[in-house]
Amino acid sequence: MNINPVESTIELTKLSPPQILFGTEVDEKSTEQAVGLQVERDHLLEAIARRIHQSVELETILHQTTKELRQFLNCDRVLIYRFQADGSGVIITESSVAASNPLLGKNITDPCLGGKHREHYGRGCIQVVEDIYAAGLHSCYIDFLASLQVRANLVVSIFKEQDIWGLLIAQHCHQPRQWQQTETDLLKQLATQIGIGVQQAELRQQIQDLKAKLELQKHKQINQLQQVRNFEALMRRMTEQTRDSLDQTQVLQTVTQELAELLNLDRCQIELYSNCQTLVTITYGYSTKLPHCQGLTREIADHLEIYQPLLQKQPLQFLEIVPGWEPKLLVMSQMACPIFDTQGILGNIWLTRATQEEFDQFEIELVQQVANECAIAIRQAEFSEQTQAQVKELEKGDRLKNQFLRTLSQELRTPITSISLAVQTLESVLTPEEISNIEIVPQLLQILHNECGRENKLINDLLTLTYLEAEPEPPTLIAIDLQSWLHPIVESFRDLTNCQRQKLNLRVDQALPALETDITDFERIVTELINHACKYTPAGESIRVSAHLIGNTVELNITNSGIELTSNELSRIFEPFYHLSKHDPWKHSGTGLELALVQKMVRHLGGSIYVKSAMGQTTFTVKFPL
Repeated sequence: MNINPVESTIELTKLSPPQILFGTEVDEKSTEQAVGLQVERDHLLEAIARRIHQSVELETILHQTTKELRQFLNCDRVLIYRFQADGSGVIITESSVAASNPLLGKNITDPCLGGKHREHYGRGCIQVVEDIYAAGLHSCYIDFLASLQVRANLVVSIFKEQDIWGLLIAQHCHQPRQWQQTETDLLKQLATQIGIGVQQAELRQQIQDLKAKLELQKHKQINQLQQVRNFEALMRRMTEQTRDSLDQTQVLQTVTQELAELLNLDRCQIELYSNCQTLVTITYGYSTKLPHCQGLTREIADHLEIYQPLLQKQPLQFLEIVPGWEPKLLVMSQMACPIFDTQGILGNIWLTRATQEEFDQFEIELVQQVANECAIAIRQAEFSEQTQAQVKELEKGDRLKNQFLRTLSQELRTPITSISLAVQTLESVLTPEEISNIEIVPQLLQILHNECGRENKLINDLLTLTYLEAEPEPPTLIAIDLQSWLHPIVESFRDLTNCQRQKLNLRVDQALPALETDITDFERIVTELINHACKYTPAGESIRVSAHLIGNTVELNITNSGIELTSNELSRIFEPFYHLSKHDPWKHSGTGLELALVQKMVRHLGGSIYVKSAMGQTTFTVKFPL
């Protein structure tokens, strides 16, 4: 309580033991009363000292002390007032004869002294007021004491070591009271004992707090030790799975579940970046209570504050308020740990707890080790997929090579068979005596000539194709004028198209610039494509050759009508020895390597070729950049 010291305040610098003064006129009865009071004071001091020694709770010590002091002094009220850090104070203990107007628990501030009362009592000042109306107190202070029903007041300071802790106050409420020096001394001695009790109680509380802290640390260390053992078991299982299984899904899905159980998580997820690291997708997840987010894709650009540190291989943790969890607000602790290796960053492990408790350094280090194992599992799975793809490509190449060799053997065998039959027939008609059938000899010689030419063309085409599939030398480029250069090539097919009743047209843009190309290869490309069109165009249909400029590209189109190819035929049309036999109305012969050679030569010249077929016509388009 903030009590204002006035002229009746006694400034003490040294506490002296209580003294009993005997006058010459004091009778024996007064002496006995004084001795009895001294005994009671001693008992009171011994009682509080005993309670302090027995480590009784401070609240009990204060309660018993105020009660016994009030009874000893035969006053109306005894209080213990404790100062607060802000300069105010609160009544923590009260013993009163009247139940009216209790002060226990009230925060009381002296309106007259302001914040100076604590400094005043901190110097050890004692206030002795026998009658508030006769002590020369300030009027505001008289009103303040009167509001608390105080008529006489005795206040001493309670110190904890060298600091003021509170006040011990004895009061008379309805009439004045003449305070004796022995009573003042008793309050001072009790205040000293109370200060010792306060100090001991705080020390005892500190010891209890320290014990609780040590016990908490002990349990935490035990839990961490168990976590380490569980984590080591998890790492062994991950290592074994990574070693024994190439299934990335099985390994990472198991990690999310076991990590959630190990760290007591509400959700654990693994997200993986796209190849360009602009998107991230939650690929694996395990959740006990929170919603599942597996399959969710997010744009990195929309969450840069989260993904910038993660992309720099730094772990991240924060608190997040979950929307939609009304009426109870849910705050979650989130942590993300990047998954990366020397080749780059792959994804992140996300850990979620429905609590505001942060993940400690021990847990972060555990998750980082798990992330390293995840990176190994992901890279191993990628390597396995690449290896399997390469094996499939090799198998496909072997099949194509075997198929090519079988087809090549058949193609080579056909002209050889014709040559062999022609030679046998020629031998049978050319006898030593005479020629039995002179008319058949020119026919047989023509067959031999044709089949030898066919065999020679097949071998030349095969050698050219092999050359182009290897690493050919760069082409020799010469600028040509397509307007004048294409016309004689197209016209060379005029007799054939007239014979087959086909319409042949040529259209070249007048403003077409010169094209730098290899003349031999380019002529072979155009010739083979026109020859292919002539071969598969029915009578009465047309063949159109056109060249024009689109942007910085020269585009050459060879279109024939009357034929439409299926998607399967379009996909295989550039394969070696693939024949569109059912679309060949003229039954032309060929090596089957023509279009394969055309495709290789176009690419060798830096161009591109593709074919489309729709609405009864087929178009080959060749593009060369200028």
